[in-house]
Amino acid sequence: MLLFALPLAFLAGFVDAIAGGGGIITIPTLYFMGLSPAQVVATNKLLAIFGGATASVQFWRKGHVDRALILRIAPVALLGSTLGARLVLGFDDDELFRNIIAALILLVGVLVVTNRKLGLSGRYEGLTHRTFLIALPAMFAIGVYDGFFGPGTGTFLMFVFVRFLYFDFVTGSGNARVINFLTNLAAFLAFLLSGAMVWWIGLPMGIANALGAALGARMAILRGSTFVRVVYLGIVLLVVVRLLTAG
Repeated sequence: MLLFALPLAFLAGFVDAIAGGGGIITIPTLYFMGLSPAQVVATNKLLAIFGGATASVQFWRKGHVDRALILRIAPVALLGSTLGARLVLGFDDDELFRNIIAALILLVGVLVVTNRKLGLSGRYEGLTHRTFLIALPAMFAIGVYDGFFGPGTGTFLMFVFVRFLYFDFVTGSGNARVINFLTNLAAFLAFLLSGAMVWWIGLPMGIANALGAALGARMAILRGSTFVRVVYLGIVLLVVVRLLTAG
């Protein structure tokens, strides 16, 4: 099973470091390996912190993370993720919920496609009242979402940073990777004592995920915003298809 899962974990880390969406690869993989839904969610958080940490360090060291902003909004995202991991999903109709999320992510893709200059250059305004008015509630809401559901979290984070806070795609990706790592870490800690994590699967997949994330982050930094934008749009489509076809 691991021979099947490790290359997919590597691929998930690669795409997640560039544009988010790695969960659309790892979550079905874990289901295929026979894990229960609770084990899938918990084990996915375990492996995701490996790739998230690796990509975050790469972007941070290369200066593609706005440290001042991240340090101020990260606690709100952490709070949201911890709360989300402890909540019971409020929708009785899981299929309806997936369809709503898929529609929102598809809308994100449409907005990126129709604005060809979006994210190709940075126009970030700094630590203004407008920045915090947008960032704080957005980070909390996305944190809650990541804690109890997850797929598409990186997609939403990048969209907020690029569309509403005016970062270019590379720095937007770096910011998103750091926040996503922290929300995964918070959810991981919440699940830690649940007994649902399958460590013998999550740890080796986490290492493979980290290797893929290192390569993906390096590619994003070297190739620039145009490359990240193309990969991002591809991931948007994959996330939508995965959500709409999930059983």
